[in-house]
Amino acid sequence: MSLRVALAQINTTVGDLEGNARKVVEQCVAARERGADLVVFPELATTGYPPEDLLFKDHFIGGNLKSLLTVARQVSGITAVVGFVDRGPGGELYNAAAVIADGGVKYIYHKQALPNYSVFDEKRYFTPGRGFKLFSLKGEKIAVNVCEDIWVDGGVFQAQAAAGARIIVNISSSPYEFGKREERVKLIARRARETGAFIVYVNLVGGQDELVFDGSSLVVDPQGRCLASGAQFREDLVLVDLPVNLPGKKRAAVPAPLPRIEEMYEAVLLGTRDYIRKNGFQKVLIGLSGGIDSALVAAIAADAVGPRNVVCISMPTRFNVAATRNDARRVARNLGVAFHEIPIEAVVTAFLQTLKPYFKGTPSGLAEENLQSRIRGNLLMSFSNKFGWLVLTTGNKSEMATGYCTLYGDMSGGYAVIKDIYKTKVYELARQVNARAGKAVIPLSVIARAPSAELKAGQKDQDSLPPYPVLDDLLNLYVEGHRSLGAMGRSCGDIKMARKVVELVDKSEYKRRQAPPGVKISKRAFGKDWRLPLTNRYKAVL
Repeated sequence: MSLRVALAQINTTVGDLEGNARKVVEQCVAARERGADLVVFPELATTGYPPEDLLFKDHFIGGNLKSLLTVARQVSGITAVVGFVDRGPGGELYNAAAVIADGGVKYIYHKQALPNYSVFDEKRYFTPGRGFKLFSLKGEKIAVNVCEDIWVDGGVFQAQAAAGARIIVNISSSPYEFGKREERVKLIARRARETGAFIVYVNLVGGQDELVFDGSSLVVDPQGRCLASGAQFREDLVLVDLPVNLPGKKRAAVPAPLPRIEEMYEAVLLGTRDYIRKNGFQKVLIGLSGGIDSALVAAIAADAVGPRNVVCISMPTRFNVAATRNDARRVARNLGVAFHEIPIEAVVTAFLQTLKPYFKGTPSGLAEENLQSRIRGNLLMSFSNKFGWLVLTTGNKSEMATGYCTLYGDMSGGYAVIKDIYKTKVYELARQVNARAGKAVIPLSVIARAPSAELKAGQKDQDSLPPYPVLDDLLNLYVEGHRSLGAMGRSCGDIKMARKVVELVDKSEYKRRQAPPGVKISKRAFGKDWRLPLTNRYKAVL
């Protein structure tokens, strides 16, 4: 005899109380029809995750509680564990899990370990819970906890196992980071061995603003062997039979994880697709220069929402050489997206003539160069206003880190697809696009060409920045690692170069604060992870 458990790895939308409840009910029915005794859903499934300051709205909390009761009334013939927001007698809020059966809520568990680091702000909203109960199915004792509860050494899961829980269910909304899946697998396996229990871990999937959730739900036996695994970056209903009153079963065949670069691509694709769709946009607009960054963004956009929903505009001046102009057309043609070329030389000239009396006697420089970028930004935003298209910006993390981007120019837009991807990874992802397509969707000439903003004659990125492999290594040390200037200098063997990179990062904070959101894939993205003061006199030391 066995206990059949279903892991309902669903894609919720923050604030869509009715839609989320409907999805939960649908999956309960599907799991029951497939013979499941127990179906488990992600953390805060009723509200979507993270609801942030919606939690300060009393009517939002009330709506979430009504949604839970609506779900409970429709659940029969199966037991469900559903994440929701509970409200205490004094108005305090709890990140909670409800055990539902026979049309009602049978037991509520309150999350005890509240994360307050990186992108998490749970202590701002929730009160930590205390205590727990076990419930039984087919004679097996089952415990429930929520996300961070299982990450903390010596946490509530230990007490639950000591109380006799043979199955521990953890409902999570754990955001994706590069390499996070492997970290979770190791953690869950370790917790299973520590407790001698089966661990049923269900994770959210989908994009929410800058966060992306990768699913990758797991069931692990007491020996730490994986019995089942959910899909990466898509919804899934995973069923596994746990032996009742038996020591365990042999390791089952589980899907192999995606290769690292494919994993990164799928994360960015899902985050972009969900941001576009969940915010009600039908089409997206991209400034397509003929360079690698905009080519990659265009390819991701076409994959996310379909070529017919992507519009690309090239806006050349005399500094854009024929090769890049031709490559812009080739990229659009290869992707099957709409393409327009709008030369802006006359517009630039008009701006310069207007400013000439005021710029008289000064050398031409960044102000004149950046006019081109700002004109392009204005044109893209005009199309956005006229037709309701979402502008996708094309700047990468290397540029965002060093300020090698123009405020109100190429930074103008609604979503920054590759803002957490270093330039060296942009090249890898471009090759991945071609590998997926089985042909050079992004022309090899785009990949091979030395990167240039093309704002003046003969310009190359390397005129202003270190070579990207060196730069990205230094940025990784400073941004992700918070390493000292001395450590950076020793790494690259050039303390002057390291100091220049630090200065560029530090003085560009005001730009990053005004940048649009974008998909987070690293441990420290420029968003919720990065909260430096704008007014700040601290300088990196050796």
